Amino acid sequence: MAAQVRDVLIAGNEEFRRLVTEHSQHSQRLDSLTQKRYLSEDEKIEEVRLKKLKLRLKDQMESLERQFRLQRDNVA
Repeated sequence: MAAQVRDVLIAGNEEFRRLVTEHSQHSQRLDSLTQKRYLSEDEKIEEVRLKKLKLRLKDQMESLERQFRLQRDNVA
């Protein structure tokens, strides 16, 4: 069910698509940092920043999903 909502939003909502893309980019960068054996101080700061950004983006995506479900349920 959640995957279907997400697919519909990706196909039809530009803002949701942007959030998903941005989240994916941050995730990839975070993965590259976590693969390193040691992180510099700047990289540690970047890691924390990326985690916070990913959480914010996830919250925004979930908010859009809730709005979509509410609108869909009110129409039905």
